[in-house]
Amino acid sequence: MPLHLSYMNKEDWKLYGWVILVLSLVKLTIQCIGNRNYGFHRDELLHLSAGKHLDWGYMEFPPFIGWLGRLSEILFNNSLTGTRLFSTLAGVGIIVITCMMVKEMKGRRAGVFLAGMCILGFASFYRNHTLFQPVAFDQLFWTLGFYFFIRYINRENKNDLIWMGVILGCGLMNKYTMLVWGFGAFIGILSYRRAALFKNKWLYISGLIALVVFLPNILWQASHNFPLFSHLSRLRETQLEEIGAFQFLIDQIESPFTFLVIVLGIIGTFALSDQKKYIPISVAAIIMFSTMWILKSKTYYIYALYPVMFALGARMIEILSRSRSWLPYVVGAIMVIPVIPYIPHMTPVFSIDQYLDYAEIEEEDGRYIMTGDYADMHGWEEQAAIIDSVYKALSEEDRAACVLWAENYGEAGAMMVLGDKYNLPDPICRHGSFWTWGHGNASADVWLSLGNEEGAIDYAFHEKELVKIIKHPYAIGEEHNIPVYLCRRPKVDISDWWASYEPYIFQ
Repeated sequence: MPLHLSYMNKEDWKLYGWVILVLSLVKLTIQCIGNRNYGFHRDELLHLSAGKHLDWGYMEFPPFIGWLGRLSEILFNNSLTGTRLFSTLAGVGIIVITCMMVKEMKGRRAGVFLAGMCILGFASFYRNHTLFQPVAFDQLFWTLGFYFFIRYINRENKNDLIWMGVILGCGLMNKYTMLVWGFGAFIGILSYRRAALFKNKWLYISGLIALVVFLPNILWQASHNFPLFSHLSRLRETQLEEIGAFQFLIDQIESPFTFLVIVLGIIGTFALSDQKKYIPISVAAIIMFSTMWILKSKTYYIYALYPVMFALGARMIEILSRSRSWLPYVVGAIMVIPVIPYIPHMTPVFSIDQYLDYAEIEEEDGRYIMTGDYADMHGWEEQAAIIDSVYKALSEEDRAACVLWAENYGEAGAMMVLGDKYNLPDPICRHGSFWTWGHGNASADVWLSLGNEEGAIDYAFHEKELVKIIKHPYAIGEEHNIPVYLCRRPKVDISDWWASYEPYIFQ
């Protein structure tokens, strides 16, 4: 059962291949330029830290990103450009598969071109395909799943059903939002040939395959008291409850050209005879969108749905413009040209000095206030270097029994990942997955604290010395003016103190 994206003969290559190649190279070039600038984002440091503790799950996410983190360490020694290459390749893969979906729907060169331009013209994808996060791979798995759904509608080949099951299982091992894809696809199948597919044993075999692939993470969740639900509860309290009833929809309309293509794609499946066979795809998409909206999901969660919608929309525009073959190319230009000025805000194609000038960000009291993502790519290298200098200044006896204690997962990730070059010991942190990795040496008398507030220090130790205040002109606010304390003589039982923090690890 070979995995392939529709065989291309010489005529196909002449019609489609060079278009897909050029669009992919444009995407690859832009992302690779952005990948080299600034530093790791705090979330990237967490994912690379997970790679140093391979498991079937983590407190914040399934295991896939941790496995890729380990692969990044093996292949690229956790270099910035090497690590981000994974997300970039996922983004390039999304362009290729989106174009191939149009080909599967009997689209021609103009439709293939327009679908690819829709990907290039959606600004948020540049951010999503820069950072080493599960988001890019979630989008890839959704797109792949729809590709094989379309192939099954066209061929009714059991192999395509099986691949849908494999992709669903792998997608769940990357991000739990893949459950929404599975739910939507299930409803879409109900609308296919009056649910005739439910008489097909291969549908159930496909579902079983997905379950088997995902089972290790289910068992991990069960063995850790299902931290997923605690994480979702905290996320809802701190972020999702603030989302208004119509904010999710308004956020989609903020990209009017892409939203229009999506709407046209859905209309086309119901209105055009050439597209009616793909009604199950539109039904699935509507269910997925509605589910995300009802759940008050973050806006970018639904971006994984966009590639298949771009494919449907591009195909409809191509069908409607048969007498105006130039129209899809004009629409493609309209999709991309207005987005070009925003690309530097989504992926760091400029150096920091160039970006500050471009974004017209002025200095305020020695600080430059940037967007959260860009600010979160600064300060970590400096933190690791300063901790190393303080650690190296300790006596050999103190270093041998010293624990590095970080306040949050960004600071802990900086010491764990970037600290490798200094041979720093692994840090501890009471946040998320770091809490599960333990408190280190419970009998240690010397602790080096990064970012923890004075009250937390006084609660746990008899002695403290403020040795450094770390400042950074570009870092996010919470990573500016952070204290480094040298602490001695714990006055709490470390094991009990650590265990007592379990209810608060997501705060």
